[in-house]
Amino acid sequence: MQLRTIFITLLIFVIILSCSNKKSSSTKTSFCDTACMKDSLKFTEETNKLKPYVYISAQNCKGDTLTWGYSGQNKNIAFNYRLNKDYTRCFFKDTAFALLVFNTCENGRGYFIRFSFGKKASFTKSTSAINNFDPKFSVADGLLAYTDMGNIFVEEINTRKQAIMTFGQQLDFDFDAIHETLDSVNITPERVWAKAKVNGEWKTFEKNITLQ
Repeated sequence: MQLRTIFITLLIFVIILSCSNKKSSSTKTSFCDTACMKDSLKFTEETNKLKPYVYISAQNCKGDTLTWGYSGQNKNIAFNYRLNKDYTRCFFKDTAFALLVFNTCENGRGYFIRFSFGKKASFTKSTSAINNFDPKFSVADGLLAYTDMGNIFVEEINTRKQAIMTFGQQLDFDFDAIHETLDSVNITPERVWAKAKVNGEWKTFEKNITLQ
């Protein structure tokens, strides 16, 4: 009877441990310290006399509208991402452009949006950014990195100079769970290193680059 009790106890422990491991491995990393985005975010370039800005209003616990512009001119778009200010950054280059870089709360997916100013204000967006908010992605300050699933593109923010490192083929990316394919990177102005899954196997890639 005693052995049977011990066996049942061990079996229950194994089942609990198995469920716990399964839950922890499937949980996606959160980039938020709260379930609700309560505060609006505003970024400005105070050193420029026109004071260009990017403003994100919050409503119903997530972003609602993004407005960008400068004194006397602005434009806005719908913006339904939930952000944490600690994982959001904005760069300005005078009134030439502003660059918003962020990872979303829900799954840590990386984005960047580049805004132009003036009467013909426009924007471009990347939904496959490799941002250094992610602790496994080391990207030097002043650089942007993103992928089209077959290559990693590196861009110097101020000059727009670029370089490319290729994986040699298209990889199977789920950008809402990017580490299933792209484990880690280390990117500087001179070098790109990455660990990625190719045909079910982890491989490392490395290339010396010149931004041009």
